[in-house]
Order: sequence, then structure tokens, then C-alpha cells
Amino acid sequence: MAATVLVVEDERKLRDLVRSYLERAGFTVLSTDSGAEAITLASTSAPDLVILDLGLPDVPGETVARELRATPGTGATPILMLTAKSAEEDRIRGLELGADDYVTKPFSPRELVLRVQAILRRGGSDPRTAQGVTSYGGGELVIDEPQRQATVRGTPVALTPTEWGVLVALATVPGRVYSRFELINRVRGYEFEGYERTVDSHVKNLRRKVEDDPASPQIVQTVLGGGYRLGLARDD
Repeated sequence: MAATVLVVEDERKLRDLVRSYLERAGFTVLSTDSGAEAITLASTSAPDLVILDLGLPDVPGETVARELRATPGTGATPILMLTAKSAEEDRIRGLELGADDYVTKPFSPRELVLRVQAILRRGGSDPRTAQGVTSYGGGELVIDEPQRQATVRGTPVALTPTEWGVLVALATVPGRVYSRFELINRVRGYEFEGYERTVDSHVKNLRRKVEDDPASPQIVQTVLGGGYRLGLARDD
């Protein structure tokens, strides 16, 4: 079944161009120029991914992203932000809102399609690597790779594809320190200049969901000068 992508972009020519490239790549495409309608469409149509322009005329894209992340039915829907803001700080702020990726205008439509495909690959389980259900820290964390579900202290948590990718990468070898460079390449599957720092944003979002106290993390730990590690041991 073809994945469905919701394109939220107020420039009609650009919206039609993105739709054309996505449909050519085999996706089903929904589109709107309204932030308010995007929130409704995301809730009623359950798209597999949202391409979200931040400069919308009615509801700011940042507000749309917050609404999607705060709504149970769309909380884990991947978001790829599309914006004319190219400064690194703008990109970091976008990712901290829960975006999985960030593309600045002008952009290559073909690259955009590749980014969409990469995000959706991260969101699904891979039959070549999925090994079933693994428990860590005496059951504090349970990772079910075939179902793409993480459970923390008995409660399932809704993770975006990038948050899921970071957690699974860290859980591959608990206690091993993974550099930001390693994580971004494991999670995204490609190198991109300036993206190492964005790992921090995704880790920050991940900690809000899995830690009792994000300020004193026990599951996703920081190693100064090194990167990140999973602070729980794998259960026998």
C-alpha cells in the first residue's frame, strides 16, 4: 500500500511541484495551504508523513507542529519542515518542536523525495534486523522492533521515526558511547553537513518521553566530549 504524505504549503506552484514529484515516486498525496486545515486533515486522514511549511498565512507552521505532537493520533507522525529560514538556530528550533527533518528553500524536489523515503524507512521495522522484543534495566525499558514500539516502566511511548532510530541505535550495545556523527549516520542513513548538532535536539525530545526526570537522565545518558549511551543493561 502506498504511503500517504500530507503537503502543507501556501505557495501553489511549489505545492503542485512537490505533489508531482511525490506522486511520481509512488506516494498518495494530500495537500492544503492552511495550517488549520492541516491539523484537521492529519487527524482525520492519518497521513504517514507531513511536509510542513513554517510560513503559513493563517496558523504558523510551528503552532501546527506543536498541535500535531500534542494530539494522541498524530503525536508520532513524522514531520519534515519546509522553510526559507536557513540559519542553524532556526533548524535547531524546528527540530526541538519534534520535526524529523528540515529542508530549506530553495531545494531540490528530488532530494526532498529522498528525505521522505529515508524518514519512512526509519519509521518501519526492517525484517533483516528486527530481532523481537528486548528488555533493559529489569524491564524498565522494552523495545519491540517488529512492532516498532518502546515501552517505559510499563507504558508505551509514542516516538517519531528519528527518536525511535536514536533509541534503537543506542540499545544496540548498551553502555557503548555513540558519537553524534555515528548516531546521525545510523539514524538518517546519509551524511549531511551541520546535522551532527541536531542529534541533541532529538535526544532532548526523546528524554521528555522516556525519562522520569529529563534533567537527570538515567536511560539516555550524555557522555561529555563523547556523545550518548544507553544507561540500562540488557536483561538476560
